[in-house]
Order: sequence, then structure tokens, then C-alpha cells
Amino acid sequence: MDRQLPELNISAGSQAEAEQLLAHGADAVTVGEERYALRTPGDVDLAALQAIAEAAHGAGKRVYVLVNALLHNESLHGVEEYLQAVAEAGADAIVFGDPAVYMAARRVAPGLELHWSTETTSTNWRTVNFWARKGAGRALLARELSLNEVVEIKRNSMIPIQVQVHGMTCIFHSKRELVTNYLRAQQRDGKRDVPPNQDVLQNEGVPLFLREHTREGQRYPVLENAHGTHIMSSDDICMLPHLAALLAAGIDSFYIEGFGKSLAYNCQVVSLYRQALEQLRDQPEQPVDPAYVEAIQAIQPANRPLGTGFFFKEQIY
Repeated sequence: MDRQLPELNISAGSQAEAEQLLAHGADAVTVGEERYALRTPGDVDLAALQAIAEAAHGAGKRVYVLVNALLHNESLHGVEEYLQAVAEAGADAIVFGDPAVYMAARRVAPGLELHWSTETTSTNWRTVNFWARKGAGRALLARELSLNEVVEIKRNSMIPIQVQVHGMTCIFHSKRELVTNYLRAQQRDGKRDVPPNQDVLQNEGVPLFLREHTREGQRYPVLENAHGTHIMSSDDICMLPHLAALLAAGIDSFYIEGFGKSLAYNCQVVSLYRQALEQLRDQPEQPVDPAYVEAIQAIQPANRPLGTGFFFKEQIY
């Protein structure tokens, strides 16, 4: 059966990572520079972006650039120049949430495709279509939606829809330096059992986690970078066994969040999703081969269980 498959898109933190992920079955990679992007696996500058774009286009694939940070007045200086350079480097689209980025892109890089993503307000089809009428070419849906809500949005959307199918998610973000402030308070109190500031912020030594008193074993990674503090989910989404439902809904792009995982892990995950999609294309009536799920379970970190996020039930964080 000849069936059009959705795009398989994964985040990458360097040129080498992007090339490896494309070689393992990704149709597109999402990259970004830390000054304009939230929670990227690595800092990809313009020179690396151009090399990634050339490699991707040579293989008939695409590269997207995150420009989704929460920008203050002083952060807007240089945005237009950056967007123009991103377009010249060969990026296929930018991922944006801030209307200031949208207006700048339309002004200086009118040929650059726009993918709308706010992470929190992309929760209904009327808002999706508002941005479609403004020229957005894709909507990245919020992670807090059920499968039924995703299906309804897709049914009514004027533009392609992307949903996350694998990886961790951010459940809290603050512009404040909560980790740094916490460590300073610990130092003032004379406590010595807290890792040095740079070890936490650079993910060396022992990272910080939030724990729940009512649910033992739940650990929420706490990360801090130039854009503030981020609290991440205690588990990873894994929709591999349920891809048929998303295919039936006509979802256009499946996103794998590579942040927080090794390149070896991400390469294997994208390869398994690719194999599962090809199986569903050829045998749509058959469930995804359990061997693919077992292969992911075998490489999954012991302290990060696999789940389905909000797709099938109310998720409690």
C-alpha cells in the first residue's frame, strides 16, 4: 500500500548530531542558537547551520531553526540580522512564538517558512487558523492536549500540524535564575552538600531534581541557562505503540525531543520510529511490532519511565 507518511523530525545539538540523525531516518532536524532558542540540545551557530542545511537538502530533507525564546526589549537587538542570516544559510523554516519574531521575519526574510509554536497556547484550532491566515505554514501543538483534542484541531486546521511523539517535555519555565539563587542561599547558610554552581548549570557532577513527597521515585530535572530555569517532566513520552492513531488522524509531522539524551540513544530512537512508520505504511491494519517498543525500553534510562503524556489521560505533575 502506497501511503504518505508524516515527517519525522528530531532536535539536534550540532552539525555532527544532525548528520547522524538524518542518516538514521529523520526527515528533518530542528536546531538553534542558545541566545534565541529554548532548551536546545546544543548551540548551533550560523556556519554549522549552513553545513547542516547543505547536508539535509542533498538528501532531500529539511532543517528548522528555533527562534522561540521569550524575548525582552534588549533581546530584540540583532533579531532581524539573525533571521536574515538564517534564511541565507538555507534554513527551511523558523519555529517562533513571539509576534515580534514573526513581524521581523516577514520584513527581512519573507521567503522563510514560519512554524508557529507557543508551547502553551496552541490548544485550539481557531488560534491555529488565526496564525494560518497570518502566513504560518505549520502549527506545533501544546503537549497538554488529549488525542481527541489533537484530532479535532487537525480536522479543522488550515495548515499542517506537528505533535511530539517522544522525549521529555518542559512543565515549568521561569525567566528567573532559580538554581543560582538557591545555591547562593545554600552557601549563605554554610551548607556544603550542594554541588558547585557551575557543576549544576553545566550538567556536570550531580544535577538538581525536584522530588514529590507523595509519589516516591518521581524526579523532575531542574535546568538553568541564559533563558532562565526549566523544570522538566519526570518521564518521557513514547507514542511508538500508538502511531497508527496519529497516522489515521493525518498528523503531518512527528517530533522527537532529543534534549537530555545521548546521540546514540537518539539515533536508535529515530531509527525505530522510522521502521515503525514504514511497517504501518505497508501493513496499516497491523499493530506496531512489539520488538520496536522493547528495543526502546532496553535503552531507556532507568530513572525515566516511558509514558503517553496527556494523549490518553489526565497527566498529573
